Amino acid sequence: MANREIPEHFLSITERFPEIANALDNLKGALRRTGPLDAKTTHLIQVAAAAGIQSHGALHSHVRQAMEAGATREEVYHSVLLLVGTIGFPRVAAAIYWIDDILGER
Repeated sequence: MANREIPEHFLSITERFPEIANALDNLKGALRRTGPLDAKTTHLIQVAAAAGIQSHGALHSHVRQAMEAGATREEVYHSVLLLVGTIGFPRVAAAIYWIDDILGER
């Protein structure tokens, strides 16, 4: 598992259960390779999913990965703003607040 600002408790689990961590990494890689979507698009989808479930850690991770894959700030924000009708404005506002942290907007 790549050590890209992974929360300490995740690192602890991956160290204690390396076979599980490797299997999860292999699954994530296979899922990305099997479809027609590019890396930027897959991470933007995962940004939106993380916002929807209010997963602060996943949101941070996928925003960074989306940006590394070529996403613009506008695309990251848009991927979350599209969710207003689905998850509601308060959850979208919270996700934007967290994204602002990552992108240094505050």
